[in-house]
Amino acid sequence: MHIHILGICGTFMGGLAALAREAGHKVTGCDANVYPPMSEQLRALDIELIEGYGADQLAIGPDVFVIGNVVSRGNPLVEAILDAGAPYTSGPQWLADHVLQGRHVLAVAGTHGKTTTTAMLTWVLDQAGLKPGFLIGGVATNFGVSARLGEGNTFVIEADEYDTAFFDKRSKFVHYRPRTAVLNNLEFDHADIFDDLAAIERQFHHLVRTVPASGRLVVNSRDDSLQRVLAAGCWSEVIRFGARKEAPGELRARGEPHAFDVLRGSLKMGRVEWSLLGEHNQLNALAAIAAAEHVGVAPEAAAKSLAGFENVRRRLELRGAVRIGTGDVRVYDDFAHHPTAMRTTINGLRRKVDALQAAHHEPRQRILAVFEPRSNTMKLGSMKEQLPWSLEEADLAFCHAGGLGWDARQALAPMGEQAVVCDSITELVAKIVAAAQPGDHILCMSNGGFGGIHVKLLDALGAR
Repeated sequence: MHIHILGICGTFMGGLAALAREAGHKVTGCDANVYPPMSEQLRALDIELIEGYGADQLAIGPDVFVIGNVVSRGNPLVEAILDAGAPYTSGPQWLADHVLQGRHVLAVAGTHGKTTTTAMLTWVLDQAGLKPGFLIGGVATNFGVSARLGEGNTFVIEADEYDTAFFDKRSKFVHYRPRTAVLNNLEFDHADIFDDLAAIERQFHHLVRTVPASGRLVVNSRDDSLQRVLAAGCWSEVIRFGARKEAPGELRARGEPHAFDVLRGSLKMGRVEWSLLGEHNQLNALAAIAAAEHVGVAPEAAAKSLAGFENVRRRLELRGAVRIGTGDVRVYDDFAHHPTAMRTTINGLRRKVDALQAAHHEPRQRILAVFEPRSNTMKLGSMKEQLPWSLEEADLAFCHAGGLGWDARQALAPMGEQAVVCDSITELVAKIVAAAQPGDHILCMSNGGFGGIHVKLLDALGAR
């Protein structure tokens, strides 16, 4: 089968392309925004990439066009496909029909932590010898790719609540029909397609409806929205995690995020010792352990295997360091784009930096948070009031405000001189480099390529 993928450089569609290629299908694709790491993965697979959505691509004549949710009516190639009556489908539907059918699907859903938890769960199953297939919304460092067919019966997938395609407005995850579903957390997001939190809760309940009675729901006990989702109806076994106090049957952690015991009630089930930081990753680990148990991996073995887990790319990924005066200035890349995720990421880096500073008796090091409101929700300004809260642990905050329909300077005004707003990447780089001091940690946060700011910063710092 020859498939031509519209929006092939998205994390989901790029993973689908890799799976299709591995399964022996001919794969081509197009996109308007081609940037790493997905573009690198696709080129390594020798998948032909076409820049743009020209109607002339209809002449490629694939067996089916697989259309990503990044494109909509008015797109020239979409209009040509519709006019010609050419066969087309969505990415989630193609995946369900050609990859997931007949397998034990473990789906990881939630506003935050989907990618990391999916990668964790995949690693645990792999170390247990289950040889899982997977599709992760990022390049998993342990595997070097975002997707693999696998040899076993299990398939782990990042389950996104965003809509499927311009012709299918259901959430992607309703196509996956998991037997094991992780519900990690639930906040308002995707303001371009959801009116309010209740609308997202409704979609999560649609996912719950697809899990069989013999299935398992792994649910964050701290999240009120998820409790409302379950209260609307539940037909499967529920394993909760994350309770702060002892609770019968629930998994919880005792200890620091980098070294903790995994408890069920008062019984110790295992211990996790790893390099990851932050309470959010501690919760992600509990979710992965509970999900892996459903396919036969003992919690003790799952916890032990996490010592070898390396996070996915673009999760506090160090892109480089430049020596300035008496100390290094480090530049990081992170995918955070929702205010809660930004706050969590800054907190994780703050704890890491403070721990290293204390261990080496060094003076306090600063964090410079650099971000662009790029997601549809952020572009609409739906969460602009939360930005000062999300950035408060940073010493300085730099915002790229180009193309916004709301006033970023006004939104960040409560931060005073702690916040700097620029309308171009060039101006942003100049301001950051001028402010940088020895020992600084520059954290760049975006769900896109951010105009290659990481390399530009490293080059400019080197030339300072």
